[in-house]
Amino acid sequence: MTATGSLAEFAEYLSTAAEVDHPDVIVMDLYLDGSAPSLAEISDLASIARVLVISASGRAGDVLGAIRAGASGYLTKQSTPELLASAVTTLAAGGFSLSAELADIVQAALSDRPDHQRKAALSPREEQTLSLIARGLTHGQIATRLGVRKATVDTYVERIRAKLQVGNKAELTRAALSRLDPGAA
Repeated sequence: MTATGSLAEFAEYLSTAAEVDHPDVIVMDLYLDGSAPSLAEISDLASIARVLVISASGRAGDVLGAIRAGASGYLTKQSTPELLASAVTTLAAGGFSLSAELADIVQAALSDRPDHQRKAALSPREEQTLSLIARGLTHGQIATRLGVRKATVDTYVERIRAKLQVGNKAELTRAALSRLDPGAA
């Protein structure tokens, strides 16, 4: 892992973005100016690289807002250096990463929405699988949790991707969160 740069101003990076090679992962604080979450900046940066948000905030609105804006990962500032390194590696490989203590926030948000408000027609097992993906579980972990084979989970995921018209795990996570709030994502 190599840090390729650091900057104080978001606009500074965007003004030179066309001229530089983009990093695999951009690590940023959620509150760049200290007063409001930088959701627009996350969205802009997510269009050119994978974004890992690190914040002192573990509030549900901040976590869900950052993911809806396009973040591929969210860690609290209390995360260990090992978790940070693991998250950067996971994002660089196209995955999604979330601090374990934040998984409960995502799970609670996913389970709070009444079934009649859900959008696409997913089977109950597909809904369950999508919820576990949003919590950051691997296909193998989901299989263990559901008591099925990994190949069965792979089939569920392919069906979910087809029904929701999404690709990677980050897109699946954003789709799960957007099903909570139709105006989001």
